[in-house]
Amino acid sequence: MAEPPQNLLMVGSVPLDTAEEVFRALAAKLGPYLSCIPDGEVGERHRWITFQAYRVMHGHPEIETLLRPAPIDGIENWRPRNVHDYWTFKVKPGVDRVKFGDPGWRLGYAHDAINSYFVFKTLRAAGAIPPTMRFQVCLPLPYSVLYLQFQDPADWERVGPGYEAAMREEVSTIVRKIPADDLALQWDCASEIVDLENFLPWTPREGKLERIAGQVDRLKLREIPRGVWLGLHLCYGTLGGWPMVMPKDFGVCVQAANAASAAAGGRFDFVHMPGPANRCDDDFYRPLEDLDLGHARVYLGIIHDHEKEAAPLRKRIEVARRHLPEFGLGAPCGFGRRKREELPGALEAHRLAAETLRSMS
Repeated sequence: MAEPPQNLLMVGSVPLDTAEEVFRALAAKLGPYLSCIPDGEVGERHRWITFQAYRVMHGHPEIETLLRPAPIDGIENWRPRNVHDYWTFKVKPGVDRVKFGDPGWRLGYAHDAINSYFVFKTLRAAGAIPPTMRFQVCLPLPYSVLYLQFQDPADWERVGPGYEAAMREEVSTIVRKIPADDLALQWDCASEIVDLENFLPWTPREGKLERIAGQVDRLKLREIPRGVWLGLHLCYGTLGGWPMVMPKDFGVCVQAANAASAAAGGRFDFVHMPGPANRCDDDFYRPLEDLDLGHARVYLGIIHDHEKEAAPLRKRIEVARRHLPEFGLGAPCGFGRRKREELPGALEAHRLAAETLRSMS
C-alpha cells in the first residue's frame, strides 16, 4: 500500500439505507482505524449478488429462469431464504454465447459506485470523512455469480465469457470515473471458496483453483492503474447463516489467495480471510505460513461481535501471530443480512478489536 495500513478492514455491506448514512457511521466510529471505506452495498446490493439474478439474468432473452425465490404471503419476492430458495438459470437451447449489452453499465456496479463516490467526496470535503481515506468498491468475482445461478457447468462456457466481459467493462468505467488515488477495488470470492470445500455438488471436482486463477487472469487486473488499491475478500458466505460451511483451517483460503495473487501478478494490496470464533489453535492458523502474496496486507476476519470481552480475540491474535506476524482485522463477512439495530454493537466491537490489536503491538 502507498500509505501506512490501518488495523481494520470493513468487508463491505452495512445494514443502513443510504451511502451517506454508511459513510457517516463508519467514519465517525472507525475513521482512525480504516484506510478505505465502503458505501455499505446499500439498496439492491445488500444481498450481495442476488440483484444480478433479477436485474441481469432474469428476463435476458438468451437465458431461461428455472427457479426464483418463493413469494412471501402471496407477494412476489426476490430475496432467497437459503441456497434451496435461490435463483437458478440455464442458457436457452441453440445459444452458443450469451452477450450483455450496454457495456460498462449493464451490471449496475459502475452506476452505483459513481453515485456513491459523489457522496463520499462531498462528505470528505466537508470533513466528515478523514482526508486520506479511500473509497472502497466491492465487486464479485464473476464465477461467484455463475456457480450459484447456473448449476449446469456446461452453461459456464456459454455465459461466462460474456459476463466476464461485462464485468471488465464495469471496472473500466469505474477506474475512468474515479481517481486512482481515491479508489480501492475489492474483489469478493465466496462461491469459489465454498466450492473448494466441496459444498456445491454440481461443480466439477477437478480444476477448482485453476478456475479461480483463470477468471482473475481474464479480468486483466494487471492492467488496472497502479495507483488503484486492489483487494481480495475470501468468504464462506452468510446465506442461511455464517458460515455456509465451517473451515477446518485457513488452508483453503491460503490456496485460493496464492492462486489469485499469482494470476494477478502479485497485484493485490490487501487480502481478507475469515476464521471462526471457536478456533484458537495452531492447527487452524498454521497454513498462514504458506501465504505468498508479495506486499499485500492480510486482514484476518476474526472479529466476532457476539463476544462480550476481549480475551477470546486476544487469544486468536496471539495464536495467529505465531504463524503470521503482521496482519489487520475484520469481521468474517459483511453485515448485509444483519439487522440494523445490531450495527452499533458490531462497530463498537471493531473499535475495541483495533485497540486490542494496537495494544498488543
